[in-house]
Amino acid sequence: MNGIFIIAHEPLASAFRQCLLHVFPDHVAGVAALDVQANLPPEETLAQARIMLAELGCTQALVLTDVFGATPCNVAQKLVDGENTKLVTGVNLPMLLRTVSYRHEALDALVARALVGATQGVMQVAITAPQNQVRRTHDQDPHDHQQ
Repeated sequence: MNGIFIIAHEPLASAFRQCLLHVFPDHVAGVAALDVQANLPPEETLAQARIMLAELGCTQALVLTDVFGATPCNVAQKLVDGENTKLVTGVNLPMLLRTVSYRHEALDALVARALVGATQGVMQVAITAPQNQVRRTHDQDPHDHQQ
């Protein structure tokens, strides 16, 4: 089973892990979170990340970070090898829930699941359901009948 390693600005990584535990309380094993502190040099964060990744005890892991180009992502880029560890940035809760749900799949498939989970989890939601909205006469052709 693949490990999941969240590296994000403090306190986001821990918060994501806590949300995960709220939804899937039995899925804590193999999921680690590293909060990147503002006052810590990137080299120290990288050293801590290497230790935590090794402690996951998984032969393969997906590393998730919050923002591309920021310190957590830069640290993760030095951590992953592209074969046994892969990196996806822009983590959100739908992405995390999807990756945990499918972490038994091959690492490349898990990366694809993460990307789909992230993008499908972002959408604009109407204030009210369409069936409850007042129909305005200028919105539709008067000969068009909705069912």
